[in-house]
Amino acid sequence: WFRLWGIGFQPAEFAKIATIMAIASYLNRKGIDIKNLRDLLIVMALALLPASLVMMQPDVGSASVLVVILFGALLWSGFNLFLLYVIVAMPIVFVLSLTADIYFQIFFVVFAITAFMFRRKIILTIVGISIILSIGYFSNDMMSALPKNSQTRINMFIHPEADPLGKGYNVMQSVLAVGSGGVTGKGYLQGTQTQLRYIPEQRTDFIFCVPTEEFGFIGGSTVLILMILLIFRAIRVGFESGDKFRGLLAIGIATTFLYHTIINIGMVIRLMPVMGIPLPFMSYGGTALLVNMTMVGLLMNIYRANNTRQS
Repeated sequence: WFRLWGIGFQPAEFAKIATIMAIASYLNRKGIDIKNLRDLLIVMALALLPASLVMMQPDVGSASVLVVILFGALLWSGFNLFLLYVIVAMPIVFVLSLTADIYFQIFFVVFAITAFMFRRKIILTIVGISIILSIGYFSNDMMSALPKNSQTRINMFIHPEADPLGKGYNVMQSVLAVGSGGVTGKGYLQGTQTQLRYIPEQRTDFIFCVPTEEFGFIGGSTVLILMILLIFRAIRVGFESGDKFRGLLAIGIATTFLYHTIINIGMVIRLMPVMGIPLPFMSYGGTALLVNMTMVGLLMNIYRANNTRQS
């Protein structure tokens, strides 16, 4: 965070928009081919350089958003889908192999079967399967090589009950709050977990506990449905755009909203590790709200340009 003249703001939030626009601008140039190694490295640098700076804080959550933006742009640009599939599967198999061998074995079988469905060259398929198998086999060694704070986050994701009054407190309380809401919730301002402040950071990272405890499954589903509608609308705007730059811009914004939603809600209900990623339009934070509104404004601008072009 920076603080100037009494006003605090988070540069990593503005980096999200800057990264989306930089990648879209570069890929929109004539003669740029994502399958060319030089062009691919430049696009990767546009996302990984700011992500590296954010990691130095350290802020793993914000840095991961910039990396996911890169994946969204590569997918939209026609990058090798099988390679992206392998990359996405790597962190999943890493965590599953630390959780239990049976989870890793099930995921590995599913991954291997799916890998052959891509119908890539047999050598490339075998290499991808071997990478996933190696990560599962050496997961403990890889875990010990991570920084202490990253190890703690992963351990608390897998076994929060190991430190219920310390590192695992947030997750255990958030799961309790979500579950206690039932179908219809306890009522507005009647949530015991949230109103009695049992949940730290309930205005920011764990904001999803509030609608689920007070309005139950109906309230949580409403929030999720609204976010899904916004994300699908952004994707549709991207597909309807006849301009590559505008299309990449819309997909980058959709990717950002999608990742924020999955990670934030996932960590509240213990499906994802705890990271400092806010829930769009709900979590407290002036910088995040400003950036989210800016991205929605860009989507509306792209939509207007699409309609103008069609008319």
